[in-house]
Amino acid sequence: MPQTPASILLTRPLADAERFAAVLRARGVVAPIEISPIVEIVPTGAEVDLSDVTGVVFTSRNAVAVVDGKNLPAWCVGKATAEIAAARGWRAIAAEGDADALYARISADAPKGPLLHLRGVLSRGDLAVRLTALGIETRETAVYRQVPSELSEAAKSRLMQEKPVLVPLFSPNAAEQFAHQLQGLGPIKAALHVVAISGATQDALGDLPCEQVVLAAKKEAGAMADAITRLLDAG
Repeated sequence: MPQTPASILLTRPLADAERFAAVLRARGVVAPIEISPIVEIVPTGAEVDLSDVTGVVFTSRNAVAVVDGKNLPAWCVGKATAEIAAARGWRAIAAEGDADALYARISADAPKGPLLHLRGVLSRGDLAVRLTALGIETRETAVYRQVPSELSEAAKSRLMQEKPVLVPLFSPNAAEQFAHQLQGLGPIKAALHVVAISGATQDALGDLPCEQVVLAAKKEAGAMADAITRLLDAG
C-alpha cells in the first residue's frame, strides 16, 4: 500500500460493524474507522415452526439474532455464527465458513430430518434443496430481509479523497451492494483496497475499479482482520 495514511470503511449492519471495529482495535489498529452500514437487517415476521424438526441450519448470524433459541442442534455456517447461536441456547455445530462447507458438515453428520434452514430472503447455495436431494429433508423459512441503506455523507467524503480506503466485504450480497452504490457516486478519488471473505465475494464486485483485492485466508472474521492488519503493516 502507499505511504499515505489509510482509513477503513465498514459497511456491515451496525452491530456487526461495531463488533468488527472492536476486533481491529484489540489488534492494535489505529487507522480511522468509518462505519456506514449499506444494509439494515429487518425481521420478516415469518412464523417459525419448530414443532417437528430435529434441528436447524443457520447460514447467517442475522437469522440467529431474530429467532428465539431452543435446545436443538443448530448447524452454523461458521464459528462466529455458532458462538452466537450457542449463547442463545442452541446446540451449535460450526462449519468452515460457507454454504458448501456447511453442506459437507451436515452430510457427514447425517442427521435424521426434518431440518429447518432459517435464512434471509436473499440466500445463496440452495442448501435446503441440496440436503433434501441427499435424503435429509430440509425446509426453509426466510426470517429476515436486507434493506439497502445509502452510504453516509462521511463515508462518501472519504471515498472522494485521494487516500487509500480499506473495505472488508463479508458476502457476495455486500459486495454487489457496495459496487452498485459506488457506481451511482461516479468516479471516486480514493484508492480502494478490498478484503473479500471469499472468491464469490470478489467476483460480485464486477468491474469496480480497485487498487487491489485481497482474499482472506479463511472465511471468518478473524482472517479478515488478519488481512487488514497485514495491509496496514505493509503500508
